Amino acid sequence: MSQHRYLLSEDRIPKAWYNINADMPVAPAPVLHPGTLEPITPDFLSVLFPMSLIQQEMSPERWVEIPEPVREIYRLWRPTPLIRAVRLEKELDTPAHIYFKYEGSSPVGSHKPNTAVAQAFYNKEAGTKALTTETGAGQWGSSLAMACHFFGLALEIYMVKVSYHQKPYRRVIMQTYGAEVHASPTDRTHYGRSVLAQSPDSPGSLGMAISEAVEVAATSGGTKKYSLGSVLNHVLMHQTVIGLEALEQMEMAGEYPDVIIGCAGGGSNFAGFAYPFVWKNLKDGQRTRVVAVEPDSCPTLTKGVYTFDYGDAAATAPVVKMHTLGHTFIPPGIHAGGLRYHGMAPSVSALVDHGDIEARAVGQLETFAAAVQFIRSEGIIPAPESAHAVRAAIDEALVCKRDGVKKVIVFNLSGHGHFDMMAYDAYLGGQLENYAYPAEHVAEAMGHLPKV
Repeated sequence: MSQHRYLLSEDRIPKAWYNINADMPVAPAPVLHPGTLEPITPDFLSVLFPMSLIQQEMSPERWVEIPEPVREIYRLWRPTPLIRAVRLEKELDTPAHIYFKYEGSSPVGSHKPNTAVAQAFYNKEAGTKALTTETGAGQWGSSLAMACHFFGLALEIYMVKVSYHQKPYRRVIMQTYGAEVHASPTDRTHYGRSVLAQSPDSPGSLGMAISEAVEVAATSGGTKKYSLGSVLNHVLMHQTVIGLEALEQMEMAGEYPDVIIGCAGGGSNFAGFAYPFVWKNLKDGQRTRVVAVEPDSCPTLTKGVYTFDYGDAAATAPVVKMHTLGHTFIPPGIHAGGLRYHGMAPSVSALVDHGDIEARAVGQLETFAAAVQFIRSEGIIPAPESAHAVRAAIDEALVCKRDGVKKVIVFNLSGHGHFDMMAYDAYLGGQLENYAYPAEHVAEAMGHLPKV
């Protein structure tokens, strides 16, 4: 092993996921039924999810055992490496030590299979025959397509239309694993047809794609269940294998983070990486700063309102308390960097609101500039989503340089960008621009919130 690359053996794959429900410093807000706005029942959720995942969603247990069939598939790529970015440090001329956890080494190139494999396993165990889901950039869709193939499940994917056309190779990956992929909004669902009737050229949004996938599962008579790639507690919990491995790898490096950074869209890679370190802050008295980074064009945590909102655009998904731009939010078409969901995971939102997590937004041009600097230093092409974390890590390292202070900065590189080269091409060709989502748009959207 080089002194800059920290690798764990297969037997060090975590045997249990970390569930932050056990240690939350604030009581969770209730999840509400979208129709009655009363606290939701397991019966309602069982239309969409197998009971094992519903139990994980509500579980107060700190540790949830990872089934051996899931760990067996994890062994295809886990444990993932922790790498010290020595060349980037030299490029920045900073006294900071910069590390990154590299999740791009999974078969589909991102962190998403950590929960896709688990969800497919629990659905198979419950007798589910087919799943529906949504995907934006396609990392989640390709991950669930792989997982469903491994467990013999059919899969129907609603892919945000603008991404369907911008990222055709992600769609091909999903189809190669055997999934059906549809550009959302479609004419296959009642909700999709209603959107197209009003806006035939709609670029789609993650909220719309969720609505379509939820509708198909809910009206299937029990033949299909729904699977989600972010936001919910059980999804974030499955991702904690990232941070648990990173804790052990930082021990190998002989250092402990002063700053932990992750990009944040719905919250899955951020929480999966950060929550084990948040646990150490809450329970062991560590003082690590934990930073969630989002785009200026979809500033859920930094401009959104912390309130109850629907999880989807059609107002058919459960109502949760979260930072939200409003479920009617449609991201600007010029935004190339992913992280486009209108809301944020309720637990991440609660921890930001309580002061345990910092949130910051970064511009599109600055994000891609950081990505290119990272590529030219470290050789790895980050996904545009992950590049938001790269931007924040570089900014922290430059503060260290200014102040002459050595800090340990660790970020999650949640996926590679090999299928995102149209976005890089647009940046290199000078076709991208910064766009700050207007506060008045957020204020207008608040008029459509459920009356809780």
